[in-house]
Amino acid sequence: MSGIIAQNSGRHTGLVKASSGGGGVWNLIKTYTASGDADLSFVEGTDDIDFTAYDEYVFKFINVHPETDAQDFSFNFSTDTGSNYNVTKTTTTFFTFNTEADDETNLFYYTATDIAQGTGFQATGAGMLGSDTDECIVGNLYLFNPSSTVFVKHFTSTFNYVEYRDRSISGFIAGYGNTTSAIDAVQFKMTSGNIDAGQISLYGIS
Repeated sequence: MSGIIAQNSGRHTGLVKASSGGGGVWNLIKTYTASGDADLSFVEGTDDIDFTAYDEYVFKFINVHPETDAQDFSFNFSTDTGSNYNVTKTTTTFFTFNTEADDETNLFYYTATDIAQGTGFQATGAGMLGSDTDECIVGNLYLFNPSSTVFVKHFTSTFNYVEYRDRSISGFIAGYGNTTSAIDAVQFKMTSGNIDAGQISLYGIS
């Protein structure tokens, strides 16, 4: 579908008009659908992907399902069009959860997934995403001004997933890529095993 979808109706294709009082338009750039893929990578110059056209980008991941149980969905950035995904990052993370039985709840800062000047992939959990046929992760990743050659590259991510022990886990990650080089590729993958199913859509916000 193309055109403008009024008032953010929940559709994730085409152009999405901001709600009343806001501003901007969500311009769909590319959607990749996983089917047993090792990763999904958005690389500048491939499939009309351009990280220089907008100051704000959003990745929407929908029903991303792991092939292997108890894994993390993760992401990283590149400054050399995907030859290496190793941008130095400093991040902060926290999680909240509730069980299906409503017998255990918590809200906590999780030091195991924060990064302090590290180059590894940023995990969205603690090795807990379930692989049952009805389990998946949904959420978004906002990336700000990736083409800047002056400032570090800020990002935020919010998400929810079904943990392999049947808990609903909601998380928040924020941080910055500590580089003044332009980010020109973003890769998503599981910590182990393939992405069995799901899709990721990239939008530019104008």
